[in-house]
Amino acid sequence: MTQPLAPLRGSGYLREGWQRIRQPGLRRFLVIPLLLNLVLFIALIGWGARQFNYWMGRLMPHMPEWAGFVEWLLWPLFALVVLLVLFFGFSMIANLIASPFYGFLAEKIAEQERGLVSPPTSWQDIAMVVPRSLGRECRKIAYYLPRLLGLLLLTLVPVVNLVASPLLLVFGVWMMAVQYIDYQADNDQVGFIDMLRWMRSRRSLSLGFGLPVYIGMLIPLVNLLVMPSAVAGSTLLWVREGPRRPPLP
Repeated sequence: MTQPLAPLRGSGYLREGWQRIRQPGLRRFLVIPLLLNLVLFIALIGWGARQFNYWMGRLMPHMPEWAGFVEWLLWPLFALVVLLVLFFGFSMIANLIASPFYGFLAEKIAEQERGLVSPPTSWQDIAMVVPRSLGRECRKIAYYLPRLLGLLLLTLVPVVNLVASPLLLVFGVWMMAVQYIDYQADNDQVGFIDMLRWMRSRRSLSLGFGLPVYIGMLIPLVNLLVMPSAVAGSTLLWVREGPRRPPLP
């Protein structure tokens, strides 16, 4: 049977990941990060609402009466900025908090896919990988932030922003793929640069996976379920289509 095109195959892994995380034996790696991210999500929404009201309250009294209509123009623009800050902020902080749990979730799904069996994971095992997981997340943030800020600055430049805005969208999709494929790549002890090199060689597959993740992350509350589904789906993608590992001695 002919395989689907790479972008369609990539997007299918998210759906398969959602099916996989509902299987028994994985709840420990889902419930705790889900609760932590829910608390974070509520806190960020509250902060965003306060910031929005504060800045609108500071700005509007300085506007002349005849320019009151400007409020209707500023409201959606400023709301969009706040939503973008919340989206990118939530994605980074949530993945930073949940990274040890998502790393073990990826490992368990990879073991299922490869037909391996390992001892049950203890809380001590999770605690021991926290430094490594946080270090890998910081490596991704160091890759992500300068490029994001550069593209955001370019969107402020007339004419250039006609190109920069679509690039910002494509970069967001790319980063969703980088964020989640990296969990199992790290478990397989593949360096971050080597993983990026492999992803560039499978660019359409990676972007095909990242696009539905990106869209799902924009939907409040749905994004909390998208995250573990993306971990599971990206693990399946990596195990089935990633670079071949040398056989164990």
